[in-house]
Amino acid sequence: MTNEKAVAEKLLQVEAVKLNAAQPYTWASGWKSPIYCDNRKVLSFPYVRDFVKSELCNVIFEHFPEAESLAGVATAGIPWGAMAADQLKLPFVYVRPKPKEHGLGNQIEGALVKGQRVLVIEDLISTGKSSLQVVEVLRAAEVEIIGMVSIFNYGFTQAVKAFEQAGVITRSLTNYPTMIELAIEKGIVTEADKALLMQWSKDPANWAGI
Repeated sequence: MTNEKAVAEKLLQVEAVKLNAAQPYTWASGWKSPIYCDNRKVLSFPYVRDFVKSELCNVIFEHFPEAESLAGVATAGIPWGAMAADQLKLPFVYVRPKPKEHGLGNQIEGALVKGQRVLVIEDLISTGKSSLQVVEVLRAAEVEIIGMVSIFNYGFTQAVKAFEQAGVITRSLTNYPTMIELAIEKGIVTEADKALLMQWSKDPANWAGI
């Protein structure tokens, strides 16, 4: 079993990912989707949580050994970033969606050093918009963004292009195509549905379901 498939298996096991092609989920954006991903649920299952944390650290160690600090995207990226930073003995910060409206008005919580090589930790990548806003905030703090690691990636074309334009390398523990292949193996969706399910990730805004 590949690591991507193993992670996908764990997410399905604890129902962090749910698939329903016949009765699609509705996202906040209004998009219809055959998949719903909530990696926060993994935090409630210690052994699965530990497995995902280990996989996250392996990816960081293999692809971003030069990382000098980890930055979690609030809120879902915070626990994963903090756990990985603890395991790897690296500094950790997190970035709010907007500055605090009281106190020091911080948007970045924690200590950064100018010129520091920072790796962003996200729980999932969809359109990439909110993730790249965090990159902009960190770059404004004069640190070097060496990449972003997420647990799950939908693989939307617009996100791929946005990260390329921003010059941000991404790595994910698992992804939508891997999840669909596993779901077919498990009989959650059928092989006949595969083409339509893959079409969703190419044009999610206009997907009409099965």
